[in-house]
Amino acid sequence: MGMKRIGFLTFGHYRDIPGSQVRTAQDALRQTMDLAVAAEEVGADGAFLRVHHYVPQLASPFPLLAAMAARTSRLELGTAVIDMRYENPLYMAEEAAAVDLISGGRLQLGLSRGSPEPALHGWESFGYLPEDPAEDARRRTARFRAAVAGAGMAPADPAMTGGQEGLLSVEPHSPGLGRRIWWGSGTRATARWAGEQGMNLMSSTLLTEDTGVPFDELQAEQIELFRSAWRDAGHAGEPRVSVSRSVIPLVTEQDRRWFGLRAQADGTDQVGLLEGVRSRFGRSYIGEPDAIAAELAADAAVQAADTVLVTVPNQLGVDYNAHLLEGIVRHVAPAAGWR
Repeated sequence: MGMKRIGFLTFGHYRDIPGSQVRTAQDALRQTMDLAVAAEEVGADGAFLRVHHYVPQLASPFPLLAAMAARTSRLELGTAVIDMRYENPLYMAEEAAAVDLISGGRLQLGLSRGSPEPALHGWESFGYLPEDPAEDARRRTARFRAAVAGAGMAPADPAMTGGQEGLLSVEPHSPGLGRRIWWGSGTRATARWAGEQGMNLMSSTLLTEDTGVPFDELQAEQIELFRSAWRDAGHAGEPRVSVSRSVIPLVTEQDRRWFGLRAQADGTDQVGLLEGVRSRFGRSYIGEPDAIAAELAADAAVQAADTVLVTVPNQLGVDYNAHLLEGIVRHVAPAAGWR
């Protein structure tokens, strides 16, 4: 595949601990805005937020995305991903449309059934008591997508609408947003489902299955199954696919001091149990720019995707992460043949 988009993905960690440049929630929010501006300046293409609850990380993404939109002009802005078990789909449709209109159509929304959270059945404290949380997340996603597409969602009250009858759609409405919805998939089966539904695909550095093949090959198989399902379902156009990677080029002495030892240890996949399921975790790419460029060029899933989201160590601060992104855009991507 030709030129790829390069975005950053931040969890927005904040803790008042030694060495952290991000000690409070306010630090995390303001620095994420600043990093989006810096990313646009160094030539990156996107800024994406990971959403978690009941933990010192980024949570409700839409106020922050709106602020990022107001300070940038070109950058794609998105989520990777929102846990739909916690969401009111119609209120979320209003917020998403508002952000997309503010940004001029730059919103890329990644959704999913969610990953392990620190709160036990935390969605229940948000007022949702589903029998099957995973299936409920899919139902909420379907309702959200219908609302974003402008479908009627509630019957009109003729006494309040001058006699108008029928179903009312939520406002505001942002045309085109419905084509920029992604599903975060951790398995081949859910990737196939996302293709059938006509959503784009997000695949991270974790797959909640393991067949014994290297991570990138299993992820590439996932991507191919997604695209086949999209085609078989008769959807128009070509879907987008993003993969996440940890990429740290060692360009300066500071890079080598902080990450040089990890470069020696992070060269292989990891396999372990997650919620009782045998899962495979992708390796990190840490090293000299030309070396990791060659490794990324040989990564089957990176080559199959059109967008690479680079996870950033946000607690090291804006300046360091801007330097990190600039190194990837200038030194790694061109040498990997996809910039």
